[in-house]
Amino acid sequence: MGKKTVFEQKIGNKKIVVGILGLGYVGLPLAREFVSAGIKVIGFDIDEPKIKKLNSGKSILKTLPNKVVKAMVDSGKFSATADMSKIKNADAVLICVPTPLTENREPDMKYVEGSCRTIAKYLRKGHLISLESTTYPGTTRELMMPILEAGGLKAGKDFYLAYSPEREDPGNKNFSTKTIAKVVGGLTPNCKELAKKLYELAIDTLVPVSSLEAAESAKILENVYRCINIAMVNELKMVFDRMGIDVWEVIRAASTKPFGYHPFYPGPGLGGHCIPIDPFYLTWKARQYGMPTRFIELAGEINTDMPNYVVNKVIEALNSKKKSLNGSKILVLGLAYKPDIDDVRESPSLELIKLLKNGGAKVDYNDPYLPKTHKMRDYDLKMKSVSLTAAKIKSYDCVLIATNHSDYDYKWLVKNAKLIVDSRNATANVRSGKNKIVKA
Repeated sequence: MGKKTVFEQKIGNKKIVVGILGLGYVGLPLAREFVSAGIKVIGFDIDEPKIKKLNSGKSILKTLPNKVVKAMVDSGKFSATADMSKIKNADAVLICVPTPLTENREPDMKYVEGSCRTIAKYLRKGHLISLESTTYPGTTRELMMPILEAGGLKAGKDFYLAYSPEREDPGNKNFSTKTIAKVVGGLTPNCKELAKKLYELAIDTLVPVSSLEAAESAKILENVYRCINIAMVNELKMVFDRMGIDVWEVIRAASTKPFGYHPFYPGPGLGGHCIPIDPFYLTWKARQYGMPTRFIELAGEINTDMPNYVVNKVIEALNSKKKSLNGSKILVLGLAYKPDIDDVRESPSLELIKLLKNGGAKVDYNDPYLPKTHKMRDYDLKMKSVSLTAAKIKSYDCVLIATNHSDYDYKWLVKNAKLIVDSRNATANVRSGKNKIVKA
């Protein structure tokens, strides 16, 4: 046995300090797990109001209760800061920043690059730097490493470099950051081993792989798999609808097979940070090798076009009532991209509202988790969630179910609505009023 490094010694006696860059849906739950394990965490973010709120013991995520954040702060093991010079006080820095797409559907790496340039200013010997953001194979080695090495320190020798993709699923009650197995790859075997030992402090199961690129590719594969299968059921939904067949009934029947089949469900489009975006990172990288990714590109086309399909179903439903979209009052139920969370990243509801408004409709929305909209890169709706009363529901020409929150009483909604377009099969168990419901 060789002599343990200082990094290993600090892990062993739990004196290691973990820095987390980006305190959002990935970084904050990760911080919670390290703090729960008795590890000191410094959280870094450029959003000053967020920093202030977290340090006062209040959560910025609906999926993480205030009491959890308060306990983190009260333990003395967690603090949030916008002072990046404190990076030098951390032994490991985990990067949890967004990796969006440009308007040309190419990787937008400005947040990862910016994080690396900031870290490089304070990089010291013995630091471990790990990227968690989903990205294309080669990012850690080809993009990050040269930036971090620019000051003279060498990756794998003077500091450690790793990639360990996040696997967050906000609102999932069956799995948490701690219980979801975590893939980890390193620049060198030692980098991988030290990263593994670090994450083992907070995560139950680690899955080491042979390289940075293997870890980066594993995350891409997970999201490509979902993207393509969701596109398939979205396309089948449209085909079966034309045939007069209920795709939801078909999926239920197919799901009774105990092997060789896994159910995926259609919807009004893809949402969340991962599935609508990450497969195109691989598409972009594959082009550098002269390889087309036809499955991914076709799936992207189908999924991206789903809001148009849903709006056309709204138009058809209104026509059946001798109404046009132009001038109709539409209520969109649900702004979040999936049920029972407050996450609107890439939510198809945003595009649905835009398309309906472009068609001349007067649009309101309700979401119990999102009292008002906020400015985003592609949308600035400037809207507030309306209250749900029987009189209010009756005032709309059409209610469009875009997100199937469990808070909604669908039987009550169907009873009071003139017309419902259901893109989530949320009204499946409603027995009366079926003549008001149009599946989309």
